[in-house]
Amino acid sequence: MEPIRGVLLDIDGVLHVSMQPINGATETLYWLAKHGYETCFVTNTTTLARQTLCQRLQQIGLPVEEQRLITAPVATANYIRQHFSGKRCWVLSKGDTTSDFKGIELVEDRADVVVIGGAEELLTYETMNRAFRMLMEGAALLAMHTNLYWRTKEGLQLDSGPFVRALELASDKKAVVLGKPDQAFFAQALNAINVAAHESIMVGDDIDNDIRGAQKAGMRGVLVSTGKHNAHSPQLQQTRPEAILASIADLPKWLENKG
Repeated sequence: MEPIRGVLLDIDGVLHVSMQPINGATETLYWLAKHGYETCFVTNTTTLARQTLCQRLQQIGLPVEEQRLITAPVATANYIRQHFSGKRCWVLSKGDTTSDFKGIELVEDRADVVVIGGAEELLTYETMNRAFRMLMEGAALLAMHTNLYWRTKEGLQLDSGPFVRALELASDKKAVVLGKPDQAFFAQALNAINVAAHESIMVGDDIDNDIRGAQKAGMRGVLVSTGKHNAHSPQLQQTRPEAILASIADLPKWLENKG
């Protein structure tokens, strides 16, 4: 088996939960840097611009560099620039990612492209119906991700994926998904650290988006049990990670054993 040179890391549920760092996360990131592993942070978080998210992570003690941070909004904006240049876009997402969409015309109605991000309480009947009408009038449907749920300090919380599915069903249109588990998203991260897929691992808490997505992209997946999935998840019957760790704090020992 090829030696591991690159480590892709999910953030929410892996390095922190509700902006409370996982025990050992900071130490693990410093260990990875000290031992020469090329790291990139890959997240479907859509409520913060990349620069803002990077600053927030640094404020809680996580040594994350902006150029090594790949977010779903950044990937979505890049796709729009490539495939819908000059088109009007309605972005339904909580928070402010406007800076990631620089140069793209953002509108509130009569959009050519409807983009669904992590909208949470914004996903009301009114906004869903508004998105549906634009789709029926010809707009394309993009999704920053299709996560079903994630873990917060209050417990599991419904994400925007089920709402994207509802729009697909009602409009008879298939959403283009730009975040994990899209293989192009992983390719951006690998390109950022200049490491091949077969020399890399993906560390995440989501069996579908992180582990299975990484495996389809040619990487090995390592599941940590501090987020949405753990060693007792029924989804493990279909997808087997390279390893299941209690937390990110166990990654250095696992890598040493692999070496």
